[in-house]
Amino acid sequence: MTQHRGSAGADRIVTDYEVYLFGEGHWLRAWEKMGARPAERQGVSGYTFVCWAPNARGVSVVGPFNTWDGRTHPLSPIGVSGLWEGFLPGLTAGTIYKFEIRPQIGPPILKADPWALAAELPPATASITADLGQHAWRDEAWMARRRETSSLDRPMAVYEVHPGSWRRNPLEGNRSLTWRELTTELVPYVKALGFTHIELLPIMEHPFDGSWGYQVTGYFAPTSRLGTPDDFRAFVDACHVDDIGVILDWVPGHFPKDDHGLRYFDGTALYEHADPRKGEHQDWGTLIFNYGRHEVRNFLLSNALYWLQSFHIDGLRVDAVASMIYLDYSRREGEWIPNIHGGRENLEAIDFLRELNALTHGHHPGTVTIAEESTAFPAVSRPTWVGGLGFTFKWNMGWMHDILTYVSKDPVYRRWEHQHLTFSMLYAYNENFVLPFSHDEVVHGKGSMMEKVPGDQWQKAATLRTLYTFMYGHPGKKLLFMGAELGEWREWNHADSLDWDLVPQPLHGGLQRFVRDLNDVYRRQPALYEIDFDPAGFAWIDCNDHEASVISFIRYARDPRDFVVIILNFTPVVRDQYRVGVPEPGFYRELLNSDAVWYAGGNVGNEGGLYTEAVPAHGHAQSLRLTLPPLAGLMLKVSRA
Repeated sequence: MTQHRGSAGADRIVTDYEVYLFGEGHWLRAWEKMGARPAERQGVSGYTFVCWAPNARGVSVVGPFNTWDGRTHPLSPIGVSGLWEGFLPGLTAGTIYKFEIRPQIGPPILKADPWALAAELPPATASITADLGQHAWRDEAWMARRRETSSLDRPMAVYEVHPGSWRRNPLEGNRSLTWRELTTELVPYVKALGFTHIELLPIMEHPFDGSWGYQVTGYFAPTSRLGTPDDFRAFVDACHVDDIGVILDWVPGHFPKDDHGLRYFDGTALYEHADPRKGEHQDWGTLIFNYGRHEVRNFLLSNALYWLQSFHIDGLRVDAVASMIYLDYSRREGEWIPNIHGGRENLEAIDFLRELNALTHGHHPGTVTIAEESTAFPAVSRPTWVGGLGFTFKWNMGWMHDILTYVSKDPVYRRWEHQHLTFSMLYAYNENFVLPFSHDEVVHGKGSMMEKVPGDQWQKAATLRTLYTFMYGHPGKKLLFMGAELGEWREWNHADSLDWDLVPQPLHGGLQRFVRDLNDVYRRQPALYEIDFDPAGFAWIDCNDHEASVISFIRYARDPRDFVVIILNFTPVVRDQYRVGVPEPGFYRELLNSDAVWYAGGNVGNEGGLYTEAVPAHGHAQSLRLTLPPLAGLMLKVSRA
């Protein structure tokens, strides 16, 4: 096999302008040429190879086609850019390869291609030649609607999924389902339950199953565990055809130390900081990207745009943002280096995140970025032009912590924990929040959602139904990790399937039906989603009844005559003759009663609805005299002729 060397003129793969853009961090479509890409030179088909290794003495492409001999197919340097390029004729898709890097000191090292489009099934570590996709997309209508609408005033109920463990095939060694199988099983399930989006834990190639995908080695390669890149495109396409958005967890905060990965890629600290006080997460055993290096920023920014462009992804949930923006994150005094102003903020990472959000929103209107950020860092979801980080949404970790603390208490003690129910409304409009019950809350000894709450089995299920009612009534978008709709008893285990055998049992099947109906009510009622991020969309009826552990409030749509009344009883006591003030007279029908027998509840309620009485209460001239079911939530709406 003869190699055509990348040199000057027509044989060049990377143009001078692209070299310049790469050097300043703005070659945004670099994925089209970096790594291994199919090409034709002088009528001969093969693959071009481009690698960034500025401190290497030489770079070669190796694989079974040259018996892994680095002398056979060396790449040529492109000036002083640090880029190396070349063309290998005759290579076809599906060929495994690596880069052999010759560092300044020491023997050659083998590295997987950071820009590879596919990779071997772990524990094998080679990259695989592939193309940028042959899938024939059918989602034109979805993509057009996405460009024209804002997610801020639309319903967003997200089903968070680890695709390798959602459902497994017990007849074939308990293997994970493939993307093709998930297309026929997961997509209809999410559609039937009424979720608007699927959020996938990271599906980029990763060597260790137990990292759940959060320790990435192949940023441009969907994991080979579940099928080919085009299989994943078909999955996304099927979601869009069924009006389901797809959000990917994305990990620009750190990467693992595996020898074949980014660590010391050319024999030096290239993608990471050389100083461990800036370049290493001691707690996680991972390395931190050097956001101040233009080429590293280019790698990450190009990667984000690649997923949005090449796979039609609708949004990126950015993992561990707090670890990126604080130099002293999880570090003791003396273990971190202050910024140039003497502060603890990572100014380079903050600039990177702002650029990320400006680019994704600018290049792909209608897509979202979501920050998993656990501190009070200001303006995370505010536009960059007003000084914010530019994310569309931020996870509300404070609300999640408070409400889970509250429901973990025995109901008899909840009267003294009432602030956990109400405190979130003091800061609800500081950010554009997503309310999560995520995978992080059902692992590492934290217990399943069912295990978190006290009481017998009936009380546990009833409490979860009330909890979910509160989440869907509270301002903010919604996220529920898979299995939470089933009421699983055990923690999530990435190596096992969800406990689908629970569904025929009344309490578990009832909870699943409740989540389906809750999503249906949510999508049908603009008052529950149109004004999530403005105080005009919410009003307390009574937030002070701590003795009864009851709260009541109103959610408003843009049209203030369109509203939903929500009452939540967090004790196992039926509250007869419970009066709540309401804005208008009339008949208020129950949109939802979490105690309905259909959900395995006790069927206590108000026979579908009731009329107001001209009795002033809570600042309103009219009121309802309700029967509040035990451990239950009600959603009511006035009927209009």
